[in-house]
Amino acid sequence: MTVSRYIAPDRDLGLQGHYAGIVTRLVGFVIDVVVVIISYTVVVRILEILVSTIGADNFTLSDVPVAPWLLLIVVATLYSVIPVAALGRTLGLAIVGLRVVRPDGRNVRNRDALVRLLALPLSFATLGLGFVLILSRQDGRALHDLISRTAVVYAWDARAARLRFLVRGDDSPPAAK
Repeated sequence: MTVSRYIAPDRDLGLQGHYAGIVTRLVGFVIDVVVVIISYTVVVRILEILVSTIGADNFTLSDVPVAPWLLLIVVATLYSVIPVAALGRTLGLAIVGLRVVRPDGRNVRNRDALVRLLALPLSFATLGLGFVLILSRQDGRALHDLISRTAVVYAWDARAARLRFLVRGDDSPPAAK
């Protein structure tokens, strides 16, 4: 059995701008959670080293009761809002080829990105029903997308996908039937 690495650039070009499915969105979200945890860990360690260097004793962030949670909220907010407002995507969304836009396709504004992040817990707080909307709505928008007036669409670099296809000399498209 031969497995072809053929990609269908015309199909991929045609999917651009279509609403993203739940699996792709979930994978992007998981990547983002991992990046936030790693970023938070690095920031905590840097702060602990700086404070310990300035002070005389060994400082750990957990010595201050609310500081770890506040710092996690700050790191997650900065990671989630700034890239979405500036580029329409976080690292996780970019890796899976997704982009956050307004329902009319225009770029999200700073306010839209912030409201989207603040509304995200509501999708969880409804026992996950906020995410079921992705499956039940034609536009694939979750509760936090509806509240923030945003949508998540496929938006990988289709031109780069076409160039990769053309460069591969060993792959050929499947035979037409």
